[in-house]
Amino acid sequence: MTKLAIYDMDRTITVRGTYTPFLFHMVFARAPWRLVFLPLLPFGFIGYGLKLISRKDLKTYNQRLLLGSKPSVAQLEPHIERYADKVIQTNSYAKAIVQVEADRAEGRKLVLATASYELYVNAIATRLGFDDIIATRLKIDEQGQVLPEIIGENCYDVAKLDRIKSFLDEQGLARESVHIRAYSDHISDAPMLDFADEAVATTPTPKLRALAKQRGWKILDWN
Repeated sequence: MTKLAIYDMDRTITVRGTYTPFLFHMVFARAPWRLVFLPLLPFGFIGYGLKLISRKDLKTYNQRLLLGSKPSVAQLEPHIERYADKVIQTNSYAKAIVQVEADRAEGRKLVLATASYELYVNAIATRLGFDDIIATRLKIDEQGQVLPEIIGENCYDVAKLDRIKSFLDEQGLARESVHIRAYSDHISDAPMLDFADEAVATTPTPKLRALAKQRGWKILDWN
C-alpha cells in the first residue's frame, strides 16, 4: 500500500498566510512604485465580502495590482527564491517541519496541497523536501510571462479535494490502495480531511477544532 502525507501549507506549516506577503515582497523587491495602487485593494475585499466576486477573482485582482499583468517568470525567480528562504526562516512551525520529517522517515510520499500559487509554492516545497505539490496554477504565456489568470479553480475547499483525486488518478493510484494522512488548520479543508484515512487538525481554527472533536480527528498544537 502506498502511504501519503498531504499537508495544507498556509497556517498549517507556516505560521501566517503567504499569499499577500508574497505580493508585497515582490512589490518592495521589484517595483515599489506599485504601492500607489494600495488604495484600490480594499475595493476587491469589499466586492468579495458582498459576494460580487469570487475568492479566485479577488486573488487575481490583487495580483494584477501588486505583481503586474505580465511579469516574466525569469525576472521573478530570484525574488521567489529569496521569499521562500524567508518563509522557511521566519514563518514556519518548527513542530510542523519535525512532523514532515517523521512522515518521510515512515516512508510516506509527501504532498503539499495549497490554495497558494504554484508560482512560489514550488520553491517552498523544495526546501521542505516535498515530493509533489498541488497548488493554484497561473497561466503563463508563450513568452514566459505570468498572467493574472488562474487555470481551472482556486485550489481551495472542494476544489482542492478534486485536485487531490486527479493527482491520484495521474499517479495511477486507486483510492483503496493508498493510505492518506492529511493535515490542515482550517475548516475549508474539511473535504480533504474527510477523504483521508487519518485526519489531523493542526493548531486549528475554532470551527475546525469543534469539527475535529466531533469526528474524533487528532488535534495537534504546533505553537
